[in-house]
Amino acid sequence: MTLHIHNTLTRTKEEFISLDPDHVRMYVCGPTVYDFAHIGNARPVVVFDVFYRLLKELFPKVTYVRNITDVDDKINAASKESGEDIRTITERTADMFHQDMGALNALDPDVEPRATEHITQMITMTEKLIEKGFAYEADGHVLFNVPSMEDYGQLSKRDRDEQIAGSRVEVATYKKDPADFVLWKPSEPNIPGWDSPWGRGRPGWHLECSAMSKQYLGESFDIHGGGQDLIFPHHENEIAQSQCANGTQFVKYWMHNGYLMVEGEKMSKSLGNFYTVHDLLKEFPGEAIRLMLLQTHYRKPLDFTKNGVAKAKQTLDRFYTALKGFSDIETETNQLPFENKAVIETLQDDLNTPGALSELHLLVKEINHTQDPNLKPALQRSLKHQAAILGILQQDPETWFKWQAEGSSDVTEAEIEALIEERLDARKSKNFARADQIRDDLAANGIVLEDGPQGTTWKRG
Repeated sequence: MTLHIHNTLTRTKEEFISLDPDHVRMYVCGPTVYDFAHIGNARPVVVFDVFYRLLKELFPKVTYVRNITDVDDKINAASKESGEDIRTITERTADMFHQDMGALNALDPDVEPRATEHITQMITMTEKLIEKGFAYEADGHVLFNVPSMEDYGQLSKRDRDEQIAGSRVEVATYKKDPADFVLWKPSEPNIPGWDSPWGRGRPGWHLECSAMSKQYLGESFDIHGGGQDLIFPHHENEIAQSQCANGTQFVKYWMHNGYLMVEGEKMSKSLGNFYTVHDLLKEFPGEAIRLMLLQTHYRKPLDFTKNGVAKAKQTLDRFYTALKGFSDIETETNQLPFENKAVIETLQDDLNTPGALSELHLLVKEINHTQDPNLKPALQRSLKHQAAILGILQQDPETWFKWQAEGSSDVTEAEIEALIEERLDARKSKNFARADQIRDDLAANGIVLEDGPQGTTWKRG
């Protein structure tokens, strides 16, 4: 099998051929750190986390860069509204982002550059664009002159009128062309700014990623990813800045995940369907949220619902039940020969996560129906190992079944274990009424007891 991915630049599925066969380089747009990450922010994190895991299976070396935007007008507005220092907001929010994405089993990128630490590189790129005639200074601003780039619009395929209508840039008298976009803008005394040849100011949003990707991946690299909403103007403008400044192709393959709806509507605080990952984690395990995001192909629109997450948890309950009693140590010692590559081969077809999950369902069915005591642990090993590339099923089943939603039960694990011991003593003394009462009381609190040859285990229903 060879890896094929859909390239937004060509609108076709292509065989992936790395610029360097021994080293794949990927950049994905990261968060602007001013508030909790919402579920729309989480989708590209999870999608490209799976792709990163896949690349590491297929290639000797992978460098994955995902930036943090810590200078932005949204951050400035949050600081003004709350009275909290900007640096405090960005540090606290970045920490929360890492915690929430970690709860979704997302691996850390290899490099996570921050915009404020790369201002020098942004100024250097801006100077080069002015020198080459692609940018100009006006009223303390530096702007990229869109008409100066002959093939501007190659990624979004937008015509001239669509570029102006969708550019999200202010109409200003100092612009030579309505579509021109800001590379550098002046900063008032009360907001972050840096000294530059054009006065104290700060970079435009698009410029950050061009400068940081060049710093860590070079002038040309393999893959740039992000949400579909970033195609225009953000990624289009990245191409313009980078290719005009560097004089070479910026990115070979562009990958974009589809739009996300929530409960059938566009996510909005006024509709009550604005879900942050932080709040969702109080109701659901992170792995269930992750599975919900992977059940739809990354390029398709996704309707995220709480009911869907609840069903994803039920699916994981079945998967973890199939893994009960499995021991990696025992199977490795026995050198079991069985290994299935169906999941990784399915993912090599444009990151087909729904198809990969179907392969896991087939494995679970085999585990549940096999009568061969030697085959079952081999199947379990295959299930666990193949699920790892999707970032799921890596917990101990007993740990998984003990997860509880915030505020769902007042019974602690220590109390449950004590009641199980009391129940065992009651059964030994033939006080079956008390033993049954303990089981019933725990069941009323959502605690299910399971008696087996190795003793009694429990899980939250």
